[in-house]
Amino acid sequence: MSRRPSLAVRRVRQTLQYANGVPLLFNLASARTPWRRPSLTYRLRGGGEVSCPNVAGARVPIYEVFSEDAYRMKETLSGLPPALVALDIGGQVGCFSLALVRAAKRVKVHAYEASPSTAEWLRRNVTANGFDDSVTVHATAVSDHQGSLAFADNGHASGLNGLTAPAGSADLVSVRCIPFSAAVANAGGRVDLVKIDTEGAEYDIVLGSSPADWESVSRVVMEYHDVPGHSWDELSAFFTACGFTLRRHEPAGPRQGTVWLAR
Repeated sequence: MSRRPSLAVRRVRQTLQYANGVPLLFNLASARTPWRRPSLTYRLRGGGEVSCPNVAGARVPIYEVFSEDAYRMKETLSGLPPALVALDIGGQVGCFSLALVRAAKRVKVHAYEASPSTAEWLRRNVTANGFDDSVTVHATAVSDHQGSLAFADNGHASGLNGLTAPAGSADLVSVRCIPFSAAVANAGGRVDLVKIDTEGAEYDIVLGSSPADWESVSRVVMEYHDVPGHSWDELSAFFTACGFTLRRHEPAGPRQGTVWLAR
């Protein structure tokens, strides 16, 4: 693992927190050797597992969600009904959806993942944890229209697939897309919680929707990214007009960060 020392030490400590931490460390350390394993399975203490390709872009969300509680799950769920309905837009390999079902047993999640190959990992993880009745996987992008769009996909379940994918790191593939209103309709017309992490597509998703589409939503947790011509100010104005207030803002740079909104 060629990382700066502070991050490398933190990752070692975090990896050892998993039930199979020692063999995971060996497989991570041998990533550039002939013994490299193409995929990894993180076994969660207390039961459950998450599998992903053995590449950094796929592994990082596992640490963010299960080691660092990046979405502050307890805070996010505070005040929501026990039998809540959630949209996980940008589901990647399923970390948020899995963590949500573990935290709120009666939740129904509709998870959307634009990358066809990543959606297969998402399905695999949902099934491996016995959550097929709780999580519905949609291998579909959410955008500002119904139809299709060109999507940057590196084929390795990377958390960086999409508009912010590094230049030359991914192939453009055509994927099916639906507007936010259709995602709400697919969930039965009522959604309590929306999580969005779509590497820049959040502007089309949110600004291409109507305030009426958000009427049932009580909580939003969303990452926003550095996309030319856009800024958090646009998203903030939209959500304010919908009646949301900003509960928490964690900047990750001048033009990107994570926000928690509620009403």
